[in-house]
Amino acid sequence: MFSFLKEFFYLQQSDRKVILTLLAVAAVALGGVFFTGNDNAALTTNGADSIDTATSDGREAAYDSRHSSGRQVSYAVDGRKTQLFAFDPNSADSTQLLALGLQPWQVRNIYKYRAAGGVYRRPEDFGRLYGLTAGEYRRLKPYIRISADYQPAAKLPEVEAADRQHPFGIEKDTAVYPKKIAAGEQVVLNTADSATLRSVPGIGIHFAREIISHGRLLGGYVSVDQLDEIDFFPKEAKKYFVVRNAQPEKLNVNRLTFSQLRRHPYMGYHQAKAIVEYRRLHGRINSLSQLQLSPAFTPEVISRLEPYVEY
Repeated sequence: MFSFLKEFFYLQQSDRKVILTLLAVAAVALGGVFFTGNDNAALTTNGADSIDTATSDGREAAYDSRHSSGRQVSYAVDGRKTQLFAFDPNSADSTQLLALGLQPWQVRNIYKYRAAGGVYRRPEDFGRLYGLTAGEYRRLKPYIRISADYQPAAKLPEVEAADRQHPFGIEKDTAVYPKKIAAGEQVVLNTADSATLRSVPGIGIHFAREIISHGRLLGGYVSVDQLDEIDFFPKEAKKYFVVRNAQPEKLNVNRLTFSQLRRHPYMGYHQAKAIVEYRRLHGRINSLSQLQLSPAFTPEVISRLEPYVEY
């Protein structure tokens, strides 16, 4: 080594530079081989560890699945070891739900559903959880236990017994829930109040109000068929009504103004205008037939208006 160094210093400067450059290149090459070898060894070791761990987890899950007691079953979801156990989706906390294999966002949806007043009354209700697959539902369904506290109170024996005595669970107020009349019975249309009208099968609060309101606009009913003028009126209810001694309010076609005539449901714009124009041109009206030359007064219009006019 000493002789090499002695000879090295006797070399020309250019030769020494070449030798130093070669030595530096060799040193870099050896260093690269050394570090690369260590990295590969580390990667190889880590990869083996990962495979061994995955294999171990898989074998453990398979072992737990085959040898579980039936109450709890272990399985893997996204690398997480989870278990199956009896749970109530109405009361299970986030730790339990995550342990069952549900995703965090699914657990949040369950919490939001419960916070909004939602209740899982049957295992099938849980199947509507957003993002829950058919396989996940089939795996979880046998473990769903819905507490009786979350069932409708109407199903309680004491409530059902009360319902059998009184359909609404309390003594029925006949003013609020009038007893319906039987087939063959009839209600006088112009004199019936709201409670009496609601005693007719098919007539509730809405149609009772409509019957009274339409009758007031007309000035009284002269025919049961006028009920057909009410939107969506149940035709099967007409047989329970009768009109007796009809005395409708009258429109004096010789005195009322255009605006006053227009207030009646059967008096349209053109009819009221025709009456006012006839009076202006010809004087007094003694019969609606005098207006039959006007296109606004067809035979049907005259027949419908006749019971409601006077001269």
